[in-house]
Amino acid sequence: MNWGSSAEFFAMGGHALYVWGSFGVCAALMAIEPLLARARRKKALIELKREIAARKENETET
Repeated sequence: MNWGSSAEFFAMGGHALYVWGSFGVCAALMAIEPLLARARRKKALIELKREIAARKENETET
């Protein structure tokens, strides 16, 4: 496609809402995913430490 101006480019031939909305959603998800992954990792480490502590406690009782 050939656009005559930057306004025509950003209008995307009448499909701007779909095109730029798709880019926006993708960018938001790419920004949020590392934060969610970090939270899941932190939760998994806490659960693992809790499980290790429980096993050690059970070993000392027997």
